Amino acid sequence: MKSLLTLLLLAALVPLTSCQREPELHLYEGATVEMDLPAIDLSLAVLWDYELIYGVVYDWRAEWHYGWDEEDEAIFGPVGYREPSVFHLRRYFTGQAPLQPHQYVLRETIAGTSFRGNYAWGYWDMLVWNDAESLDGVQSLHFDETESLDRVTAYTNQSMQVARYQSPRYTHSFYEPEPLFAAYEQGIDISPDLNGFEYDPERGVYVKTLNMQLEPVTYIYLTQVILHHNRGRITAIDGSADLSGMARSTTLNDGRAGSDAITVWYKARLKRDCDMAGEKVDIVGGRLLTFGICDLSANTVRRPEDVTDLNHHYMDVTMQFNNGMDSTFVFDVSDQVRRRYKGGVITVELDMDTVPLPRRSGGSAFDAVVEDFVEETHEFEM
Repeated sequence: MKSLLTLLLLAALVPLTSCQREPELHLYEGATVEMDLPAIDLSLAVLWDYELIYGVVYDWRAEWHYGWDEEDEAIFGPVGYREPSVFHLRRYFTGQAPLQPHQYVLRETIAGTSFRGNYAWGYWDMLVWNDAESLDGVQSLHFDETESLDRVTAYTNQSMQVARYQSPRYTHSFYEPEPLFAAYEQGIDISPDLNGFEYDPERGVYVKTLNMQLEPVTYIYLTQVILHHNRGRITAIDGSADLSGMARSTTLNDGRAGSDAITVWYKARLKRDCDMAGEKVDIVGGRLLTFGICDLSANTVRRPEDVTDLNHHYMDVTMQFNNGMDSTFVFDVSDQVRRRYKGGVITVELDMDTVPLPRRSGGSAFDAVVEDFVEETHEFEM
């Protein structure tokens, strides 16, 4: 996912003669610079580059039994990330010294993959992220640039769904964010002495190349509750699910998730007769995006052992039985979330032969922590 960001210094060229080896660069107090945005690697196999043990690489497709059909595409969108086409750029001029606090910002929105703007000679910091795109056209992501010019924070707000966890701090679950990528580079030297520049004769410009990564700061989780021996016991779900203990926000400059833990609400679907190694199973599946584990810069972590996570993560799904009663299934998936700290497949397997029919609606067929549902709590094999 390492990609290159190219700055093109456009020179006013004098007529070429036979003794002139390259165009002159007019040295003045600034220049017009064109920036080519880096390409984004959208492959989940690349983004989920976990090494499990002894060189064995994580193969998410081998774990993912739910599949992905046209109805899933309509409900959830693509199983992976989609190529963005609009970007937001923030440019910060720090004068003649690099790595200084930001005093002012230039804001631009870019349609396409290149930008041309005026730059004074000196040092610049640049932050870029993609414009949010959603299936229904309603954006859940919000951006805060008012607290400090040295960082931009992305966050979402509470939904109408009551949260079973993280209460009473937050009484409702939060909307999941849209796919979000960001890149930040500091101390970019735009100097009149051509230091670090090369001339591109095909484009007729001087070129300065910077190493810059446009990485995801929202992480995809694919969840599946596999129902063995269901035989019509579970007939439907309410179409939603929750995952708790995830971060409420992230900082775009360093990709570090915020410290506030919230419950994320997302859509889910019951799919029947899925093939799992020759066995026909029913699966409750879903796809959600989160800002990841609190206080973690997931793209800088290389091993699950290095993840520090003080929160528990519970996934809950409300299902309806063939006797007309519904129950909320709650599963502790903390270990799986920590192992897949930048996204991946989360799986729970249930033997429905061990799950009794509920006696009343609103109870919990399996609840790991919440006492409100204790009257219908049962233990069974997972």
